[in-house]
Amino acid sequence: MKCKINRNAAKIMKEMLESEEAEGQMLRVIVTEIHGNHAHYALTFGTPTEHDEIVHTDKDIDVLLDTRDKDYLDGVWIQFFYVPEEGFQIVNPSKGHPNHF
Repeated sequence: MKCKINRNAAKIMKEMLESEEAEGQMLRVIVTEIHGNHAHYALTFGTPTEHDEIVHTDKDIDVLLDTRDKDYLDGVWIQFFYVPEEGFQIVNPSKGHPNHF
């Protein structure tokens, strides 16, 4: 599976991984909702399970993706934007883009 991260997201994700809350854990992308031709995603902490694939990104951050949700997680793109408001945007370009976030 593949996961792409922009520079801003990598910076924030590295800070998240250095926090006390993340001790001994990795970042995980989860599917929170599926409807129509797309899904909604969230970024959480977790430890690998038998269903996870550890995906190595070009930004030296490993991300956990659950292989049971491969159809929606393979190719996910994690971005962080500072404007118009700060936050992550997680999409899978191969599954279309929702017109709402």
